[in-house]
Amino acid sequence: MDQTVLNNMIVELRRGTQIISVLSQLKKTQYGYSLLQTLEEKGVAMEAGTLYPLLRRLESQGLLKSEWDTSESRPRKYYLLSDDGLVVYHQLIKEWKQINHEIKLLIEEEV
Repeated sequence: MDQTVLNNMIVELRRGTQIISVLSQLKKTQYGYSLLQTLEEKGVAMEAGTLYPLLRRLESQGLLKSEWDTSESRPRKYYLLSDDGLVVYHQLIKEWKQINHEIKLLIEEEV
């Protein structure tokens, strides 16, 4: 088996969980780098090059609110779930649990 094929499939599988991972951590205000650190501490690896475009996309979809803090020497953009983002997050959790249940049943058939 070609390891590249497997690695690509794993990346694709993980990509589907990134939105839930990010939304789950934005119930409290965070800036991009702190979010990367929080995710990493919780065992979720994500590249900055993946996170920042995702944050911009979620914001443009109205799921996140943002605010610039320019009080420090380095300005930071802080993100927080919007009301719509919270609703979407809860719906995604519901869907995730259903998908997880279905996959678990399929996998257990194999054992």
